[in-house]
Amino acid sequence: MLILALNGSPRPDGNTAQMLMATREVVEKAGASFVFLQVSQALADLKVPYCVLCSNPCRGKCFAGTRMAEMFNLLRRADGIIMGSPVYFSTISAQLKSFWDHTRQLRAEKALLNVVGGALAVGGARFGGQETTLRAMHDLMLCQGMTVVGDGYRENDPGHQGACAQDPVAGDPQGIQRAVALARRVVEVARATRGLRNRPQTFV
Repeated sequence: MLILALNGSPRPDGNTAQMLMATREVVEKAGASFVFLQVSQALADLKVPYCVLCSNPCRGKCFAGTRMAEMFNLLRRADGIIMGSPVYFSTISAQLKSFWDHTRQLRAEKALLNVVGGALAVGGARFGGQETTLRAMHDLMLCQGMTVVGDGYRENDPGHQGACAQDPVAGDPQGIQRAVALARRVVEVARATRGLRNRPQTFV
């Protein structure tokens, strides 16, 4: 199985990245492959970094041959996606929104249908808009037909919308714990629903 960690922060080594990387060990221990994707790198290759509806239906002309196209090929093969974003004005980052707007082509292909998704958010304070940011990410995933899960796991509790942490993540062990629980849940449900996805058996 392939689990992608999608970093919506413009900072490749920031708090959101740390939260996502904290999930790597539990994903790999469960026998799945883990790949970290930095969405700002995909946008850096584009002449216009946001979607302008240059073709309808989307044919991917604006990102052909770029790192975005490479990342989308990984999304086509994914069994699960852990999506992360910092809180910007109580919602997701502009980078993540722009990246996901370009997935119109994947939506037309139904490429993410039944892929399992979970979300994590990092705010500047404990109550800094994390839950509204999680809900925004859930909406992105639901529009692709993904199966959205929270951060509950049998060894913890039923969970909530997803994993929330505050800056600095290194000083928020509870936030890290919730991210790990979220990753376990994503892997567990991805394995249980594997038959619903048409995926190549390249990954474990």
